[in-house]
Amino acid sequence: MSQKTPTIASIRKAVETRDAKSLKALYATDAVLTIIDTENPPSRPRTIKGAKEIGEFLDDVYGRDMKHTIDFGFIDGKHLAFIEGCQYPDGTHVVASTTAKIGPKGIVNQTIVQAWDS
Repeated sequence: MSQKTPTIASIRKAVETRDAKSLKALYATDAVLTIIDTENPPSRPRTIKGAKEIGEFLDDVYGRDMKHTIDFGFIDGKHLAFIEGCQYPDGTHVVASTTAKIGPKGIVNQTIVQAWDS
């Protein structure tokens, strides 16, 4: 993966067009992604390490038949945060809050807290 400096515009475009390849390019090769949700509570979060594993995760998420939107986001140079809304064709909604640390080679540490309709 090549590293790029993320912008909210580049993230929004990639998320809303389900462009996993562009999203993968925003991560440092040694990045860590942590997911907290009903299946992965704070005491046992899902941790995805490295560009290869994160890439596989992004391919899965953005390969699904669902609509993604970025509802809010900001970047201050070293940190980013955004709210992502998702909707499956059956009407199920997911909301994910993301925070991340940005290093010289891209996103180095990201946490996603998400909830979905049951």
